[in-house]
Amino acid sequence: MSGSPSLMNLKDDLTCSICLCAFDYPVTIPCGHNFCQSCLLATWKDSYCCPQCRTVFATKPDLKKNTTLSNVVESFKARSPESPEPPELKTQVMASEREQKKVILCDSCLEAPASHTCLTCMASYCEVHLRPHRENPVFKVHQLSEPIQDLLERICKDHYKMMDFFCPQHCSPICSVCLQQVHSMCNFTSLEQHKGAHEAGLQKKCQLLDEKIMKNHAVIDQMKDMQTTLKNSAMAQKHALATEYRHIQEMLAQEEHEAMKALDQEMETAQGRLQTLTKRFHENIKSMGKAKEDIADLLHQSQTIAFLQTNYDLPQAASFDPYAPRLSLDSKKVMAAQGFAVHLKEFLSGILRVPLGDRMLLLKKETASGFTPSKKPEREGATSLPSPLYGPFSQFPPSPQGTDAKKKPQKPTKKGSQSSSGGMGNKSLQRSMENLLDFGGERKGLGQPPRPETTELKESPDMMVFVKRSDLLKYGTVLTFDPKTANKRIILSEDLTKASVSEEPVHLPECPERFAVCSQVLTSKGFSRGRHYWEVRLSNNNFIGIGLAYGSINRKGPSSRLGRNSQSWCVEWFNVKLSAWHNSIETVLSNPNPKRVGVLVDCEEGTATFYTVADRAYPFHCFVFPFTETVYPAIWIFSSGLSVSLCKLH
Repeated sequence: MSGSPSLMNLKDDLTCSICLCAFDYPVTIPCGHNFCQSCLLATWKDSYCCPQCRTVFATKPDLKKNTTLSNVVESFKARSPESPEPPELKTQVMASEREQKKVILCDSCLEAPASHTCLTCMASYCEVHLRPHRENPVFKVHQLSEPIQDLLERICKDHYKMMDFFCPQHCSPICSVCLQQVHSMCNFTSLEQHKGAHEAGLQKKCQLLDEKIMKNHAVIDQMKDMQTTLKNSAMAQKHALATEYRHIQEMLAQEEHEAMKALDQEMETAQGRLQTLTKRFHENIKSMGKAKEDIADLLHQSQTIAFLQTNYDLPQAASFDPYAPRLSLDSKKVMAAQGFAVHLKEFLSGILRVPLGDRMLLLKKETASGFTPSKKPEREGATSLPSPLYGPFSQFPPSPQGTDAKKKPQKPTKKGSQSSSGGMGNKSLQRSMENLLDFGGERKGLGQPPRPETTELKESPDMMVFVKRSDLLKYGTVLTFDPKTANKRIILSEDLTKASVSEEPVHLPECPERFAVCSQVLTSKGFSRGRHYWEVRLSNNNFIGIGLAYGSINRKGPSSRLGRNSQSWCVEWFNVKLSAWHNSIETVLSNPNPKRVGVLVDCEEGTATFYTVADRAYPFHCFVFPFTETVYPAIWIFSSGLSVSLCKLH
């Protein structure tokens, strides 16, 4: 049986390629090869690689016993005679096993295990060769200890003494001679104490690593849960969004159906009128044809006296001239539906040109300016639909670049649009819409778009995004900070035009106008009527607020901070976020990160508009509020090193 070819092939497969013997405790490494565990460990010294295919592993693989292969090897050994092993290979295997088991051999015979190590001879001996140390009085002074594994490494190379001490200052083991000479001024401990302390430190590091690994696994699990939550939330939001857009489509489809229905009804009415007139004209033709035949019969009469005595009256239809009626589908209802569709398209186009994050703010501003779709128009023929070009920025003073703005500036009323001179207010917009919906005799063609009277609707919407700085400087005013209102951390300089923050409070006299808690300051001048414009320069877009406050604002406690009460309004940079604050209500804005900010206050309109100032002024927020008392420009600065300066306007 042992000589069969199948058994010989099986023997080759069950042989370790290192020791050339049957596997003893076989293990499998990641590359798929099998070796004896002791043989494999004997080859792994400086690096970890497969002895067969030379695959290098970055870390030591986790070796586990190949149980199936071990069972096959045991079965093979039981059924086949053992083959003699070469003596050289047996010696290598024994040496490998001794190294694995850390057996210390006698330095004299190199075969028997050592029982003691002589620290005087610097050698390890078995019981046989240790006999002279036990019997000969000469060796009684030699110091014996348990067998030491790394004996040669523990011998001092300079003094050939055992290094029994450790110097923490130099982080090295030392002998007794080193301790007396080189390290006489150093603190020292025994090797065992240092080893114990080092092991304790490593164990603490292992515990810390275990805790960190567990925390990382926990965070990974949390992020997996978060991924699932985000996915579910995204699906729910997509479903809700699709539902909203589907409702919008259904409403638009319903509006389209109603408009088409009105047009069909108008067409049916007109066609019915034409059919009635056509029928009447056919009857007239028939009656006049019969009269013509009667006259022809009279003309062929041969009796002269009888012909002269006849008298024939024409039918009534011959007394009217036929005409084609001027009919067109230009009723007020049809034209209103068509005009609404045109302006709705333009309005939606203006909305969709705005970035997605600013659309909600734009709609809120439209609502604040009077655009309430749920309300009915105030009078017949008017509409509450805002202009698609002026609507998104109706509260900002428009750029006076239009033709009408250059010729005839208009002052808007309080109930109209909040635009300044040069803009089109609600009255002109309503007048334009009335002209659009009130189709008189001038518009007779079908399918022609309505033409509003005003020319402002022809301007590009980009003209409303910025304002000429020269138009704002007409309302420029000179401001200085009021020292009596400055918080004790506020430092005023440059002729009271620059405010900065100090780390320590400044000694200032007590007065009721001074802010006690919040690091903010008001200006000396306030406004209650007219238009006023000023600019401030920011040292940094962080932890700074610019706004307005009534003179009656509370000066004590945290509630005195700008925007956190009903007496103040401000735009505030906090970290990377820009927000508008009033009465402790926050509105997050798109952050343009300006270095210079302009503020235009219109007391008659009740607006305060904030601009990013460069070569032009770009509005980024507008407050609408009643000026019930004098309002003062104000600033809030939080961090030391920041400053706000009132700019000189040229």
